[in-house]
Amino acid sequence: MLSSKESLKVLRKTNALLEGHFVLSSGLHSDRYIQCAKLLSFPYLSQKICYSLSLKIKRKFKKIDLILSPAIGGIVIGYEIGKILKKETIFCERVKKKFTLRRGFKIKKNTNVLIVEDVITTGKSSLECVNLIKKAKAKLVGFACIIDRSNKTKLKIKNKPLISQLKIDAKTFKKNKLPKYLKEIPISSPGSRRI
Repeated sequence: MLSSKESLKVLRKTNALLEGHFVLSSGLHSDRYIQCAKLLSFPYLSQKICYSLSLKIKRKFKKIDLILSPAIGGIVIGYEIGKILKKETIFCERVKKKFTLRRGFKIKKNTNVLIVEDVITTGKSSLECVNLIKKAKAKLVGFACIIDRSNKTKLKIKNKPLISQLKIDAKTFKKNKLPKYLKEIPISSPGSRRI
């Protein structure tokens, strides 16, 4: 199993974790930026991270029938974890701004479902997945992700376990409340949604 230090090294090597001054899609500023797609562009390295996460999943969750991931960020991670654990893996995608199952995917009644994502910050996408599980009268066992960058005040998912390969504290600041050190660094906006 990879340690947190080894996992962090892989994220930096693949530029999935950047340090500087970033404007996030939320409009908040941060000194760290996480883009798991960069990790996934190196399958031989992301495989190590996913394998390590799968070991944690096996220890924590004894009964999983199905893995559900939100599109687009969670698809590859869910697939890799499903492959390692030999579990059926599906994903949901947005249709008219609402997550739905398409492509013939179904969640059977009483199925034990694990939600797998790349990064969990507030858990908003995961909560939308939970609604699909409830609608199908299936059972949510918990949540797993490569990177947990949540904090207790912003995390919306509760009452079920959340496990991750790596916990990263990425402080965020409003534009008018930037610390001095951040004001001195040029701004970058590397995300998929430009401000």
